[in-house]
Amino acid sequence: MILLVIDTQKGITDERLYAFDRLRKNIKTLLATARENSVEVVYVRHDDGPGTGFSVGDEEFEIFEEFAPREGERIFDKTVNSALHSSTGLAKYLDSKAQRQIMVVGLQTNFCIDATIKTGFDLGYEIFVPEYANSTFDNDYMNRDVCYHYYNDFIWPQRYARRVTMEEAVNRLKAGVSGEHH
Repeated sequence: MILLVIDTQKGITDERLYAFDRLRKNIKTLLATARENSVEVVYVRHDDGPGTGFSVGDEEFEIFEEFAPREGERIFDKTVNSALHSSTGLAKYLDSKAQRQIMVVGLQTNFCIDATIKTGFDLGYEIFVPEYANSTFDNDYMNRDVCYHYYNDFIWPQRYARRVTMEEAVNRLKAGVSGEHH
């Protein structure tokens, strides 16, 4: 199992997100639990390209302080929605470690989280999605809460990923690399 933290960058990690306080609390809990139980934490950052204000060297591009990586934790940068796209090197890295289980958290539900989950499914990974550990903004077609529930409650379960409660997510991380459940 790895904990994959996607696009929790300063420019988009704020109160505009659906259930922001719950998201913050849950991701912090999952990070602490993973680290306490020797589960690798891997980060991904989205790069919109030079001059966008959301690229390497820009403050908005950096990871939100409350979720900051620790020394030695890997960060992969991407220019596409899926963290597991061949261009990122992440799938190759996971395969080199024989890692097939991924717990996915971060931003945004309807863009990079959805794309990563579906790519992960296609690549044969077992994907776990903890409740209220991904989020998004309002858009022209759906408000943020409808969008969150559409993917978390309707699209992903029984199709692409296992939606789990925070309790189950914590227990899976406590099982650490052994895969055993406590």
